Amino acid sequence: MKDYRDVIIRPVVTEQSVAAMDDLRKYTFEVPKQTNKVEVRQAVENLFGVKVEKVNIVNTKDKPKRYGRHTSTIHGFKKAIVTLKPGYQIDIYGEEE
Repeated sequence: MKDYRDVIIRPVVTEQSVAAMDDLRKYTFEVPKQTNKVEVRQAVENLFGVKVEKVNIVNTKDKPKRYGRHTSTIHGFKKAIVTLKPGYQIDIYGEEE
C-alpha cells in the first residue's frame, strides 16, 4: 500500500487556483504520473481530515523555454483538482487562526 504522503507532492499555488480555493472549495495538488482519482481522494481525506466531493485530473504538457538562443523543456506534470464538500476547507499555508 502506498503512503498517502507519496500521493500528494505539493499544492499548486497560482492566481487561478487561489481564487478557486476561496470561492469554489477547489484545491489543486501536483501528483505523480501514475496516480488515479481514487488514490487522490483517499490521500486528501486521510491527510487533511476532510470529505471530498469530486476529483478531476489534468495532465499538463511539456513547454519549450528559451534562454537566449538556447532552448530547453519545462516538463509537464499531473495535477489533481479536488472539490471539497460544503463546510470543509484545507489550510494550505499552515496559518493558525
